[in-house]
Amino acid sequence: MHWYAVYTQPRHEYKVNDRLLKKKIETFLPLVERWSRRKDRRKRIQLPLFPGYLFVRSLMDPYSHLEILKTEGVVRILGSDGKPIPIPEVQIVGIQTLLKNGVTITPCAYLKEGMRVRVVNGPLRGIEGILLKTHPKRHRLVLSVDIIKESVSVEIDELDVEPLTL
Repeated sequence: MHWYAVYTQPRHEYKVNDRLLKKKIETFLPLVERWSRRKDRRKRIQLPLFPGYLFVRSLMDPYSHLEILKTEGVVRILGSDGKPIPIPEVQIVGIQTLLKNGVTITPCAYLKEGMRVRVVNGPLRGIEGILLKTHPKRHRLVLSVDIIKESVSVEIDELDVEPLTL
């Protein structure tokens, strides 16, 4: 079984997630807390980390592929030439680890260039991403989900990462 990215109609991520779960399809809808400003008050709300996307774990056989596509609110499963492309497990696990550890994450532009690194120390150990230098003493680890061209970043000490060898 592999993870796949599902593109939804705008603001339908929660509904699609619920509908897929009712069909016994494993989903992952990463959420982040943000402040919402109303006329008379502010409150914290949970919003999708990647608006318009959620992830499904499936064998993606013809039956499950069709079941996902038939789900109200689903636009398409991301892929090429009509064939869904699996997302590397390490990318999904990385996002789950960031969310589970409660670190402050910031959505950022998709990045393909830069040095790929693996975190070797601390609660984020094992996560792979791209290291960016934002200040002489500060770095950001950018975790990208290639198929949806979305990324998140977290501040990290350069001593906690090592270069990945291909």
